[in-house]
Amino acid sequence: MVKNKTIKDSVIARWSVLLLASAVMFFNYYFYDALSPLKDLMQTNLGFSSTDYGLFMSAYSVPNVFLLMAVLGGIILDKIGIRITGFSFVFLMGLGALITYYGASDTFLAGGLGYDFMNSFLPKYNPALKMMYFGFFVFGLGAETSIVVLSKIVVKWFKGKELALALGLNVAIGRLGTALALNISRKLAEPIWTDAIWVGVIFLWIGLLTYIVYMLMDVKFDKEVKEETTLKEPEDEFKWKDLVDLITNKTFIYITLLCVTFYSAVFPFIKYAPDMLTNKYGLDPEISGSISAILMYGTIILTPLFGWIADNKGKSATLMYLGSALLIVSHLLFAKTMITPYVPIFLLGVAFSLVPAAMWPAVTKIVGENKLGTAYGAMFSVQNLGLWAFPILIGSVLEASNPGVAEKLAAGEHAVYDYTNPLLMLAFLGVLGLVFAFLLKKADKEQGYGLELPNIEE
Repeated sequence: MVKNKTIKDSVIARWSVLLLASAVMFFNYYFYDALSPLKDLMQTNLGFSSTDYGLFMSAYSVPNVFLLMAVLGGIILDKIGIRITGFSFVFLMGLGALITYYGASDTFLAGGLGYDFMNSFLPKYNPALKMMYFGFFVFGLGAETSIVVLSKIVVKWFKGKELALALGLNVAIGRLGTALALNISRKLAEPIWTDAIWVGVIFLWIGLLTYIVYMLMDVKFDKEVKEETTLKEPEDEFKWKDLVDLITNKTFIYITLLCVTFYSAVFPFIKYAPDMLTNKYGLDPEISGSISAILMYGTIILTPLFGWIADNKGKSATLMYLGSALLIVSHLLFAKTMITPYVPIFLLGVAFSLVPAAMWPAVTKIVGENKLGTAYGAMFSVQNLGLWAFPILIGSVLEASNPGVAEKLAAGEHAVYDYTNPLLMLAFLGVLGLVFAFLLKKADKEQGYGLELPNIEE
C-alpha cells in the first residue's frame, strides 16, 4: 500500500517546523544563562553570596526534582498533545522570567508589590533572593517540559528521516542562545544592570508567539494523518504501566544515569564559568563571558555533525562514551593546570556535542513514540536532580575552600576564589558518566535496541 503524502514530507515545511521549535529553544537557553555573567553584580547590587547565587540558580530545577514536573509534563504531553501542553509551559517560562526580573528591579527593592511578604519569612535571606528564586522556579516549571515538548515535535516531524541531525540542530540553535547570553549579557548590564535580564524576558514572550505559529502547522499535520480520530489505536494510548516499564528497563536506566551525571558536570559549570575564569586567570568579566561562550560556538557546529554521523553511520553508544571521557579531561585541565582556557573550553565543547547528539535520538530506539514524552520527561526529572544540587554544591564547596573571600569582597577588598575543589568534583562526575556509558553500551548489546546502528531507516 502506498503511503499518502503529508505536510511532513515537504522539505520546506519540515525544516520550517525545526526552525520554529529551535527558536523557542534559543529563547529558553538565552534566559537560562543570561544571569551567569552577572554573578558579581548580584553580589554588589543585591548582597548575594556565592552560596546565595548557587541557591538561586538551583531554583530552576526544584519543580522538576521535588514536584516531578518534567515527568508529569511528559505524561501530560502524551495525554493531551503537543499544542496545549506546549503553549501552557512556554507561557510559564515567560511569566517566570518576568517575576525574576521584577525581583531584581528597583521597583521591588523600593518596597513594591510583594516586598513586605517576602521580607516576612526566612530573615536569613533577603527579599530579592526570595522573589527571584520564585521567578526562576516558575521559569524552570515551564522550561523543562517545554524542552520535552520541543524534542517530541522534532521526533514527530523527522522520525525515519534526518532525526539525529534535526535534534542536533535543535540543540545547537538552543546553545546559540546560551552563547549569545554569555557574550552580550554583561554588555547589556550597562548602565542599568537589570536590563540584561529584561532582554531575556522579551525574548521569551517572542518565543510564545513563535510557538503559536507552529501550532497552526501542527493542526494541518494532524488533520492530514488523522492522529486524533479513528486511526489512533487503543494500544497507542499512554498507560501508567509504561512508566513502570521505563524505570525497570536496564538500557533506559543507564542512559538516564549518564544523562544526569553528564549534564550535572556541564550546566552548573557554565553558571560559574565566567566567574571562574575571572578569578583563575585574572580576566575582565566581559572577556570571561566571551571565552565561556566558545564552548557553545563549538557545539553549534559539532552537534549537527555528530548527529549526521549517528544518522548515517550509527555508533551512538560509542559517541556517548567518548564524550564522557573528554569531559573528565576538560575539568582536570581547568583544575590542575594553568593551560590557556581555550583548550579545556574547546574539549568541553566537543564533549558537549558528542553526548547530546547521540543520546536524545537513541531514546527513540528504546521507547515507542507514544511513550516518548514520558521517557524524555523522566530523564529530565532525574537530570534536574543534578541541576538542582550541583549549583548549590559548587557554591558551598567554593565558600568552604575559600574562607574569608566572600567577606573581603563584600567589604570592597580585592580577593579571588580558588576553584580547584569544585572542578575536581565535576571531573569525578565525568568518571561516573564514563562508567554509565560503558554499562549502556553493554546493555544495548544484551537487549538489542541497535544504538550502534544508523538512525535513518532504509
